[in-house]
Amino acid sequence: MFKAILLSKENDTFNARITQIAESDLPAGEVHLQVAYSTINYKDALAITNKGPIVRQWPLVPGVDGCGTVLDSAHPDFRPGDQVILNGWGVGEKHWGCLAQQARLQADWLVPLPAAFTPEQAMALGTAGYTAMLCVMALEESGVTPGAGPVLVTGATGGVGSVAVTLLAQAGYQVAAMTGKAQSADYLRALGASIVIDRAPFATAGKPLQKEQWAGVVDTVGSHTLANACAQTRYGGAVAACGMAQGLDFPGSVAPFILRAVTLRGVDSVMAHKSLRVKAWQRLAETLDRARLTQMTERIGLGDVIAAAERIMAGQHQGRYVVDVNA
Repeated sequence: MFKAILLSKENDTFNARITQIAESDLPAGEVHLQVAYSTINYKDALAITNKGPIVRQWPLVPGVDGCGTVLDSAHPDFRPGDQVILNGWGVGEKHWGCLAQQARLQADWLVPLPAAFTPEQAMALGTAGYTAMLCVMALEESGVTPGAGPVLVTGATGGVGSVAVTLLAQAGYQVAAMTGKAQSADYLRALGASIVIDRAPFATAGKPLQKEQWAGVVDTVGSHTLANACAQTRYGGAVAACGMAQGLDFPGSVAPFILRAVTLRGVDSVMAHKSLRVKAWQRLAETLDRARLTQMTERIGLGDVIAAAERIMAGQHQGRYVVDVNA
């Protein structure tokens, strides 16, 4: 038996609780994992609070991310004792996830833990950090260099935003961090932001073309925020869109793309090819300042997860939660 967060729904009654689960109840998978650490992403918070249609089967153990040690494996790529990372692949949605002390997963979903990271550091990053690196790589591939001008990061106090601010600042970019939390300005500057701007002007409809300000954008918000960010992107600039916290809609115009040659790059972390995942994790291992990672991380136990998910949904948290599932 092992501890896990279990989500259930019976007769439209939702329940999220910590419980004991038998190893025999784990779903099928090639790799049996002893989980050391997990984390709470926005998608996990939606599932745990039942505030979004994330869960596709009941009951379900949530947890989009996990890091731990292989107990046994039916796949030649992994052996008992290997340390591995899981990000995405529908885990925590339609397959039991890693907010538990054990998990059974498919081998193709896993990447080796880089030697530069401890399991706790890897989960302090999690899907959020890995997605942030994918966004930075997308801007680089679109020709956005540190000398091209400032880069805007929306939703900057969230997990993806916090890591994106750090990565961009470390790479020499001038970073403008957008937030609705005035009290978080010092936090964002400590991560490397040069400018902290209020999200309010971006949150409603704006003109199709606005004053050119940003050489690049990392957008975690979507909806009007994304449309306004595109409208303010400089000629030849690029926008990496990876989130939809404000909404799935895009109430914008083709004008920035046609008249200013702006590139809109969609960034998906859930189903990204394994080779891209490995590259992103290698880049994180090579470039990330561990001290800044500590600044944006709060460590909690499995028993704290449900309350932490509520705080995320209420907008009362900044940075990253890392979950010690054995605490």
